[in-house]
Amino acid sequence: MNIENYLSEQKLRIDQALSKYLKANSDCPPGLYKAMQYSLEAGGKRIRPILALAAAQAVGGSLEPVLPVACALEMIHTFSLIHDDLPSMDNDDLRRGVPTNHKVFGEAMAVLAGDGLLSEAFHLLCHADVSRQIPPATLIDVIRDIAFATGPGGMVGGQALDLEAEGKNLNAKDLETVHRYKTGRLITISVTSGAKIAGASSSQQELLKVYGEKIGLAFQIADDILNVEGTKEAMGKSVGSDQTNQKSTYPKVLGMEASKKMAKELIDQATLLLKDFGAPADPLCEIAQYIVLRKN
Repeated sequence: MNIENYLSEQKLRIDQALSKYLKANSDCPPGLYKAMQYSLEAGGKRIRPILALAAAQAVGGSLEPVLPVACALEMIHTFSLIHDDLPSMDNDDLRRGVPTNHKVFGEAMAVLAGDGLLSEAFHLLCHADVSRQIPPATLIDVIRDIAFATGPGGMVGGQALDLEAEGKNLNAKDLETVHRYKTGRLITISVTSGAKIAGASSSQQELLKVYGEKIGLAFQIADDILNVEGTKEAMGKSVGSDQTNQKSTYPKVLGMEASKKMAKELIDQATLLLKDFGAPADPLCEIAQYIVLRKN
């Protein structure tokens, strides 16, 4: 399959749905809506929602019930990017090739835009149109998973660990903990959410969970590598910021070649887990390879 075409087609599907869902909240103040829309529609690879759709496809399920959940995942991811870029966090000026949210709307509105997207994600997950398509027990399970992966046991906790680690020399084990919290758990839950909604068996869910964990860690290792070897033009954001912020990264802890080897091994292990799924899992296999080959 052509992974670039697949990603492009799924991204278009998600972008159209995101625009529709964001506009559905007519009570949002115009200034806040503009700030939320700015970051949500600024582009991005949409890897997390695409993983949810691809996981549903891998177990032979319909994509329609998964789409709003996939969009909620992208809202949560975008909220995290807005907050990560704040002066009090990573203090970045560029994201996805455009000025960061706080550079355009001010720091206070950027905080509110991130808060708004996080809240809107869970509002969408609980919408009647969603609950009509997904069995209640499954939907509650998925919402609980997403809340965990977003909060102190996941992405938010990972950001806290990342901040606390600045200026320190972490060992490989502690660095892996930061990455699994900050990046890995939301990626893993993106995969398992799509699978659960599509009716995956417990054994399929477990295999896809481990697949998600492996590609989630590989994704962050690839990000660490790109922060050293990537270009500002390709990345759409500043490079070299990890060194500036005195962060421990895989290239710093293990060295560049060992980091690349680890990322490749994780991807090889992840794709091996999919062998019994057959052709329907081809997109998941190709996405895994894309994660370490991408340039942004």
